Amino acid sequence: MIPQLPPLLQTLAPFADALLRIAVGLALIPHGLRNTFGLFPNTGAQALNLTVLAKHLDDSGYRPGKFWARAISITQLVGGPLLALGLFTRPVAAVVLVFLSVTNIERWRIGKYFWNRLGLEYTLMWTIAVFWVFIHGGGLYSLDHVIGWKF
Repeated sequence: MIPQLPPLLQTLAPFADALLRIAVGLALIPHGLRNTFGLFPNTGAQALNLTVLAKHLDDSGYRPGKFWARAISITQLVGGPLLALGLFTRPVAAVVLVFLSVTNIERWRIGKYFWNRLGLEYTLMWTIAVFWVFIHGGGLYSLDHVIGWKF
């Protein structure tokens, strides 16, 4: 209907892809900082170090908890910045996608849908965003693109 709209949207698409990828990556970091180093202690789960997180995971049936606590921390603290930068985008997005898929199952088990009941509403949205990043890759404004990697 508006002839100028398609070219404008085509021009903006790489920026939108980059913005989503950066937001997804950066959103992981505060969770990793809380679970690993105890930052932001008055938010979310009260697992404020890897030992407490490992015990919580063991108690929830995710054994061995020490392994999964470290895997979660690495996913958030290494994977988050890599996604934000667009470096190894698809492999990292795949790992984050698996992590969030398991998180969704756990959130559904605990609180069903609504986020304020610890449900999957919030994590589901992030899972869909990561899926988009996985499908589209790093995009034009990524380190993958700059160095010519086609992941």
